Amino acid sequence: METAFVTLSGGEGLFDPWEEAYLELMSSQPKKNGAPERVQEWVLPAAVTLGSSVRAHGILLEMRAKLPSAAKKALSVKGSILILTMPETSAEAFAATAAVVTRVLDGIEALPVIPREIEDILTISTTERHRWLKDGRLQSAGTRTVKLRGRAKKITFHVFDPRHVEDVMDRDLVTVWREDDAAKASENRKRAAGKAALTRSGKGAPKAKPVPSSAARRSREKLPAPKLQGWEEFERDELLR
Repeated sequence: METAFVTLSGGEGLFDPWEEAYLELMSSQPKKNGAPERVQEWVLPAAVTLGSSVRAHGILLEMRAKLPSAAKKALSVKGSILILTMPETSAEAFAATAAVVTRVLDGIEALPVIPREIEDILTISTTERHRWLKDGRLQSAGTRTVKLRGRAKKITFHVFDPRHVEDVMDRDLVTVWREDDAAKASENRKRAAGKAALTRSGKGAPKAKPVPSSAARRSREKLPAPKLQGWEEFERDELLR
């Protein structure tokens, strides 16, 4: 059994589409039957996995998406190592597949981090991820839309720049954010308790409505105006003219 070890280095690259000829080549290869195998391994550095097995599995899925169906299961991951395994007799197919894996891995450290990966990397809950994304503490690198197997509708979710995630880890911002959230929650509880105490003591009760004047009551109840004594004599003497 031949085994090759490849350690990735940094760099930028593009994910190139695979040729139709390669698909035909792979489709014609026999399945494993216990015969001698060819094996090649690629060690994923910490800058790529960010210490997360979930991230390593996500990279595996990204790699398999670039391979034809016949070659997908030939590639697996163990810890932070990608492993390509094919029969000894599949020399050409093995070389072609290894070339694709190497090509796609060039620049893989820039692959955006998806929600389940960032939760595993930072050891945070889904609630925390939503809260910190909403208030801007977690910075979105855009959105991604996918169609899950067995679902008719597509789903859209935020993705994150791996360098931003790495910065959050290095500065231990998750601890800082949790302390800030706890202090804010405590302040909110104290404020709510104060309002409840005011309400119970009556200080927070609404003020009583003012008693209307007699004129206002008469106007509302349509009562006749009071008769002024001596008004007839005053009007008869024409003192107002």
